[in-house]
Amino acid sequence: MSAVTGVQGTVAALRREVCALHEQLTRYQLVVWTAGNVSARVPGHDLLVIKPSGVSYDDLTPENMVVCDLDGKVVDGRHAPSSDTEAQAYVYREMPEVGGVVHTHSTYATAWASRGEAVPCVLTMGADEFGGEIPVGPFAMIGDDSIGRGIVETLRASRSPAVLMQNHGVFTVGPTARAAVKAAVMCEDVARTVHIARQLGEPIPIAQAHVDSLHHRYQNVYGQQKDRR
Repeated sequence: MSAVTGVQGTVAALRREVCALHEQLTRYQLVVWTAGNVSARVPGHDLLVIKPSGVSYDDLTPENMVVCDLDGKVVDGRHAPSSDTEAQAYVYREMPEVGGVVHTHSTYATAWASRGEAVPCVLTMGADEFGGEIPVGPFAMIGDDSIGRGIVETLRASRSPAVLMQNHGVFTVGPTARAAVKAAVMCEDVARTVHIARQLGEPIPIAQAHVDSLHHRYQNVYGQQKDRR
C-alpha cells in the first residue's frame, strides 16, 4: 500500500502550496537557476513534500513536487528530490514543531555565511523576526543529513528561524512552509541592510531587553491572529 494512501487530498494540496511558494523565492530574488527549494511536512504523517532536483523554476508544477518519507526516501513522484532532502528530513525528524523548511543562496545572507559571521541584531526587524542575531551553523557537505544536523544544533540554541550555514547559504524553518519562506525573505532583507550599514560605520546594537520586548510583541501581538504563522 502506498505511503500516501489515505492522505491524497492533503498531499495534493501541499503539492500545490509548495509549488506556488517557489514563485516567492524568484519574486524576491533569493535564488538563481535551479538552486534553492521549499519543503513542507505532511501534518500527522512521517512525510514531506519537496521540490524536484535540477528542475527549472519555470517548469515546476504541483505534479512534479516529490513526496518523501522522513528518511529522505521517495514514496511518490516521478522525479528525484532535491539534494537537500536528507538534510531537511533530519530537521523534520528532530524538530516536530517545524512544518516547513526553505533553502536559498540569497546574495547578502550568503555573503555573511561565506565569512562564517552571524548577522548582528541592530535592526528592530531583526529583533522582531529573529529574536536576536541570525546565527551561523557549521560547514557541512551536501548530500546526506550533515547539513540537517548543523541546522538543528544551531537553531536549538537560538530563537531565530534562520541559520546561515557556513560557506553554503540560508536555511529557514517555520510552523508552515509559508512562514519559512517569509523568514527567508526577511533574512535577506536584514542581511542586506546591515551590510550597507557597516559600509557607513559600526551599527548600534539593540539592548537585549529591547530585543526581548520587540520579539515578544511581534510574535504575539502584531498583525491579525490568523497571520501569526
